[in-house]
Amino acid sequence: MMSRMRIGIDARLTYYTRGGISNYIRQIVKHIPPLDPNNDYFILHSWKAKENLGANRINCFTPAHHRLERLAFGVEMIPRGLDLLHSPDFIPPRGAFKKVITIHDLAFLHYPEFLTPDSRRYYHDQIRDAASRADAIITVSESARADVLDLLNVPAERIKTIYEAPDPKFRPLPKEDVEAATARLGIPNRYLLFVGTFEPRKNVDGLIRAYATIIKDAPPLVIAGNKGWLFEETFKLVHNLKLESRVHFIQDVSPDDIVALYNAALALVLPSHYEGFGFPVLEAFACGIPVIISNRASLPELANGSALMCDPDDISSIAYTIQQALSDSQLRESLIEKGFKRVKDFSWEKCARETVEVYREVLNH
Repeated sequence: MMSRMRIGIDARLTYYTRGGISNYIRQIVKHIPPLDPNNDYFILHSWKAKENLGANRINCFTPAHHRLERLAFGVEMIPRGLDLLHSPDFIPPRGAFKKVITIHDLAFLHYPEFLTPDSRRYYHDQIRDAASRADAIITVSESARADVLDLLNVPAERIKTIYEAPDPKFRPLPKEDVEAATARLGIPNRYLLFVGTFEPRKNVDGLIRAYATIIKDAPPLVIAGNKGWLFEETFKLVHNLKLESRVHFIQDVSPDDIVALYNAALALVLPSHYEGFGFPVLEAFACGIPVIISNRASLPELANGSALMCDPDDISSIAYTIQQALSDSQLRESLIEKGFKRVKDFSWEKCARETVEVYREVLNH
């Protein structure tokens, strides 16, 4: 019988950001330990974090994304005696333990111009070393897996695709709850919705330009998320196109309000140039609204025929699919039905089960 193993999950990033990777971390540290009671799990937090994500908390002083992180974090791990460390944010520290990493996307290799100089330097300088040292690599889509194979020269047998999932809180809400939320946020009750970081990779500017061509026949546009790289250019574009009264930016949306935002929308529009996964697609499916996606990277795989697709480099293509989603009631009903069916293929319990299997394979190797 195999002895109890000491498994660490690096959750430091949750102190610093609220994005998709932080959500992934929160979900796996919640779901994995109960599925694997024969091993001991340790959740590595920033020492500054007040949020407690697991029973066996280890406070760490090395900040996430520090330029000396691999060395400094590795030194911190020496007295912990871990058998395996899962690094959900790409980069594992130095150490004698087994290493599992999750690669969410390789946007920084495909589109280096879409990242901040600091982020580009951090990921680009370390990803090849991280991939070569990892005992196993988890990717969150087959599209991301293909990128790892193509760009990082990693043996296929070391890569496993494990899909993420939407939070169960994403669901249809009562009309009165939705209207209360939109009133609180100061936005109209029906609109087109974009959810994500305001940055070039998400193609928010392309969406705004497409919206400007159909504004006479379109409802307002709500852009919900947080400022990213080059966000000033997006605000300037709205001003130059004289769309301030029609385009609403909402930042730091609360976890409850984001569910209501989806419910009040006529459609989600996500014309990204690149996504490693695409949480908003599944969140919109779960809330029962039609979805428009680009025909790039992971998005067609994720939707699997349950969304309208556009060419993100073609403004008229984005505009046309928006008009389709707004004007064709039968198409809308079909998309909503397909979305509800598709989202059932994803769950955090399944993700956690498959992740534990990766741990076991690595520890037994």
